Amino acid sequence: MTRLSGDRGGRRRRSVRIALAVSAAIAVAAVASAFHQPLRELDPAARQASSEVAGNEVIGIRTFEPPNDLRVDPDLEYGVADDGTVLTLDVCRPPASAIGGTHAAVVSIHGGSWARGDKANADWRNVCLWLASEGFVAASVNYRLVPDAVYPAQIDDVAAAVAWLREPAQLDRFGLDPARIGVFGGSAGGHLAALLGTLGEGPLDVGSRVAAVAELSGPVGLGLPELDADAASDWLRGIVGDFLDCEPGTPDESCPQAIDASPTAWVDPTDPPFFIGHADSEIIPLSQAERLAATLGASAVEADLAIVPGEAHSIGILDEGLRAEVAAFLHAHLD
Repeated sequence: MTRLSGDRGGRRRRSVRIALAVSAAIAVAAVASAFHQPLRELDPAARQASSEVAGNEVIGIRTFEPPNDLRVDPDLEYGVADDGTVLTLDVCRPPASAIGGTHAAVVSIHGGSWARGDKANADWRNVCLWLASEGFVAASVNYRLVPDAVYPAQIDDVAAAVAWLREPAQLDRFGLDPARIGVFGGSAGGHLAALLGTLGEGPLDVGSRVAAVAELSGPVGLGLPELDADAASDWLRGIVGDFLDCEPGTPDESCPQAIDASPTAWVDPTDPPFFIGHADSEIIPLSQAERLAATLGASAVEADLAIVPGEAHSIGILDEGLRAEVAAFLHAHLD
């Protein structure tokens, strides 16, 4: 495994939008929309078995055996999207014997090309339980999927989940510290985790800001120049185009959401520390992870890049060794 740390230096930051930073605004918008749109559930039934870890090989997160004393609160509603979609998450908690004081929370974001996957499929339920076994309150989030919804629906949803956790009722219910909320994601979920970490600026304990980001195999540079520089596959260009609602190969001037949706475009010195994991020969070009780490480092944001050998992708690389590294990073910045 190769480990790199982002170097520190000055960098004039780009203009940064404030993304969904006020939880009250999210809640009001969701409630108001419910009066104008029929409520509808996300339908995970046909997609729940989908995982970005292909096949049945026991690799990555599949090597984790959860203890029996963890607690799961499934299908908690965290909001209603502006199209009437009811948004839910699962909360995985440490054993009841671990109560006392406050806990850090980690929002867990599944992958699946922004188009499939579910918070409770076997692999992502295992991620949720692993985080709980580390002493965190883990919130495994469902979000709207392509083609029914395109960018920015997905980042709106996961930002709303963070803001929901900061509501007084949830802080009390789960014993959370609002200043100790991090995010973990893989593949498309890694992209959303990274984007959540870089959108907005300033304090990390309000709205949808997070105090730490751990992402694996995220496609984080969605602009055409980056995809061309990385010799991105037709598959990657295709799923990015579907997510952005742009034809693959469309210049950024005609698809401005390609820059809006790229975490590398929003980095500033107030962003949280990052852990970036990637396999050296996987389907997402390694240069995507390297560029994110370099961009963070240029803004004096702590960035640890862990490169592992092989072709495994996302939580397929989350074996015992990498789990220990990610857990140590999250404990260092959330405990």
